Amino acid sequence: MISRQYLRDHSDEVRQTLADRGVTDVDIDAVLDVDEEWRELKARGDDLRHERNEVSERIGQLKQAGSDEEAEAAIERSQDLKEEIEQVEARADELEAELEERLLEIPQIPQDDVPVGEDESDNVEVRRWGFDDRRDLPANVEPHYELGERMDIIDEERGAKVSGAGFYFLKGDGARLEHALIQFMLDVHREQDYVDVFPPIPVNSEAMTGTAQLPKFEEDMYGLEGDDLWLCPTAEVPVTNMYAGDVLLADDLPVKHQAYTPNFRREAGEHGTETRGIVRVHQFNKVELVNFVAPERSDERLEALLDEAVEVIRRLGLPYRILSLCTGDLTFASAKTYDIEVWAPGDDMPDGPDEGGRWLEVSSASNFEDFQARRAGLRYRPERHESAEYLHTLNASGTAIGRVMVAILEYYQNEDGTVTVPEALRPYMDGQEIIEGHEPLGESAVGAGRRD
Repeated sequence: MISRQYLRDHSDEVRQTLADRGVTDVDIDAVLDVDEEWRELKARGDDLRHERNEVSERIGQLKQAGSDEEAEAAIERSQDLKEEIEQVEARADELEAELEERLLEIPQIPQDDVPVGEDESDNVEVRRWGFDDRRDLPANVEPHYELGERMDIIDEERGAKVSGAGFYFLKGDGARLEHALIQFMLDVHREQDYVDVFPPIPVNSEAMTGTAQLPKFEEDMYGLEGDDLWLCPTAEVPVTNMYAGDVLLADDLPVKHQAYTPNFRREAGEHGTETRGIVRVHQFNKVELVNFVAPERSDERLEALLDEAVEVIRRLGLPYRILSLCTGDLTFASAKTYDIEVWAPGDDMPDGPDEGGRWLEVSSASNFEDFQARRAGLRYRPERHESAEYLHTLNASGTAIGRVMVAILEYYQNEDGTVTVPEALRPYMDGQEIIEGHEPLGESAVGAGRRD
């Protein structure tokens, strides 16, 4: 969250931030009014305590001097002050709680070089790679959901049977490809000096608040009824909160962790789209990269983090582009974000590239500066003898495995209906070079061509 002092000193800038982000449900004047009343009450409380201390000291002096009537009056005054102090402190506590809640609703301040825009259409392309020498593709590239069904490696119907819409089974080579991608990504990032973490999957509300999933995005999350726990929406949550309340040393930084987790969000069929396939689903796998750095290093670390995430896509040979997100498309906690989008040629989309197909976001590399650190209490000491300061946090997906699989199944298709396994993944699939699929099971498969 932004600090109270920053809001007081830069209220016009915060208002402009809300306008640039398209946020209309935060009343900055109301927050400032609560803050002003809270400060007045804190000052009033200090004055009352000072007066009560003086009265208490005078009571002893009056008793020693034998002035019993004056001492009794002073005792009554002390009692009145005590009651007033309790009332003032109770109201101040109420206002502080309200102020904290209101501050949690204010998004991060974007960096100066973030493009100003309303939505994703105003994002700025920074660069693209892999189109000039892309592989030859079939005349009609089959969308991944049709290919997955034909090969019997993606089974949405049976996934919906056991869990509902937005869930799916991977079978045979589909499951092997998913496992290969996970291990491949983890190995790539170990080369980049990331330390593995395998975190708990359920996370509590305090952790979700620390990374800003709560309270803003509660409706998008899966809560566990009867417990103060949520299914992990991204490994960013448990890994960032590992050090909540701790004080690290400058010598510890940067801390670079990677974590594979299954993730759960209510985003299938968003806005009535993506009802087929595995692009927008409720459960998906991801390798997450989380960084903790000193404030003066966070901007350069963001650029390095972007390159670390991109390395996965380069080694897989998938064409991609990098976008700098505009103010209207930034996530709530981010000061600056780059998106990595891979090219999936199976479905033509209006906002796709000139080459046809579509863009799939597989990673967002973000600098949160001290926004999450203030919420979660993440601090470090620049020197051992110095006061603790808030550190900066960054993260990126390294990358979203299901969407990378979609891109592979579509980009690496062959004329004969098979899929070539990217060379970088073959060691993780026992040298397998081609995915041919499997014959489906069950009576319903007979009509689809299964031989009895």
